[in-house]
Amino acid sequence: MSNGSTDKYYALILGASSGFGGATAVRLAEDGYNIIGVHLDRAVNMPLVNGIIDKIKSFGVDARFFNMNAADEKKRQEIIEALLSEETHPKIKVVMHSLAFGTLLPFVPAEGEKYITKAQMEMTLDVMAHSLVYWVQDLFKAGLLANDGRIFGMTSSGGHSIIPSYGAVSAAKAALESHIRQLSVELGPFGITANSIMAGVTDTPALRKIPGSIPMLEVARRKNPGCRLTTPEDVADTISLLCRREARWVSGGVINVDGGEDIVSYGLSTFGRFGVVRAVPLLRSLSNSPVSMKGK
Repeated sequence: MSNGSTDKYYALILGASSGFGGATAVRLAEDGYNIIGVHLDRAVNMPLVNGIIDKIKSFGVDARFFNMNAADEKKRQEIIEALLSEETHPKIKVVMHSLAFGTLLPFVPAEGEKYITKAQMEMTLDVMAHSLVYWVQDLFKAGLLANDGRIFGMTSSGGHSIIPSYGAVSAAKAALESHIRQLSVELGPFGITANSIMAGVTDTPALRKIPGSIPMLEVARRKNPGCRLTTPEDVADTISLLCRREARWVSGGVINVDGGEDIVSYGLSTFGRFGVVRAVPLLRSLSNSPVSMKGK
């Protein structure tokens, strides 16, 4: 085990059946954490979920998965009561919020288009942002959160930039980042850190639901300095690092896990078909030019 005595602790993954949550559950199990996974899947997807559970158990740790709506207050209470009913209450050292369920509709519709409603807006923010706060509150009150723990919320560049039909999810990501900052301050006295993880564009089931996702993947691959997309395993490895004792002073921030993608402001729109592969040498040649760029 890379983290010492992690076999005594649990990681709670909200959204554990695929993408970032699934990869992180497996990675933390490899580190020695027992896993509590909450997910919402139909029967057709259960073979994939069972595959993740099998991978987790292959590391000799406990895996408890609950197939229910993680944003439902009654279901949340059911899970917490189930944990409290055990003779030895599990101590949760890691909480990861990776719920991707929201409405993708414009605020102002074109003619004949649907637009987002008040109920859809509130549901999106409740699931993708506010639910983290409610989980942490209830876990803390129940005495299930371990001191020196870690809290992670999955955000994206959409929290500070515009993507068509992504407005409600963008608002949710911005709210989640704000919640993380507040939790980092209020839980700091207990040695618990909280950070937002901003992954680069990743080919996940959630991303495929965004209108225009295929061009988005192509642009991201071209403009990323690493010349590839981010993977769920990139995120899982970063969270594994942040769970180490040495990362105990990293809190309250937005941590980019994207190979530098978000800081790159050029791409197909500026450099045409060449993308970043040709853009980087071009920028280097400009920087070495004797011609002054002042006032340009």
